[in-house]
Amino acid sequence: MTGVLMTAATTTEGQTAAPTQAPASAAPAQQPQTAPQQQPQAQAAPAVSAPATDAGKPQGAPAAYEFKAPEGLNYDAQVINTYTEVAKELNLSQEAAQKMLDRIAPVLQQRTAEQVTSISNEWANMARSDKEFGGEKLSENLSVAKKALDAFGGPELVSLLNESGLGNHPELIRFFYRAGKAISEDRFVTGSSGAGKGVGIKDFASVLYSNQSNLT
Repeated sequence: MTGVLMTAATTTEGQTAAPTQAPASAAPAQQPQTAPQQQPQAQAAPAVSAPATDAGKPQGAPAAYEFKAPEGLNYDAQVINTYTEVAKELNLSQEAAQKMLDRIAPVLQQRTAEQVTSISNEWANMARSDKEFGGEKLSENLSVAKKALDAFGGPELVSLLNESGLGNHPELIRFFYRAGKAISEDRFVTGSSGAGKGVGIKDFASVLYSNQSNLT
């Protein structure tokens, strides 16, 4: 008797065949894993530097500088030429060179004026104690020198003595003093009317000396 739970199959030879099982579905083949490819990193482009200039200084010097002096001030041509050469070497622009000149020019002018005044005062002190025309008779002897200035000098000479301080130099005063004595002693030379007439010692000092009566 065949069991209920058995489902046997017979072959032609009467042998019982082993039950066949449906082949199990094959597992999908696994693909070999590969490491993810990394994208090459973009390299930063090298910075382009400005073309090097002489001594690493930026270009800026114009073909020719045009410097403007402040009102009431005139630049010495030789000084400006030297300054221009230096500005060119430093590649200073027109604006930078002018700005620097505006800063230093008034200082140089002031220092020069101070030095001239200092030297002129030194000469005045020497003149006061001069053995020939100084001392107690200084005022009287200066009036004698004034005669020579009136007779032989002109406005340009007066301006030069007054502005430069040279009027205080002992040797210059000595020259005018001796010339004034010569005029007073020579009747023919003193024929020039009005020489020294009505001009006092204070006026003479103010003409010769920049600091008004410096020797009196």
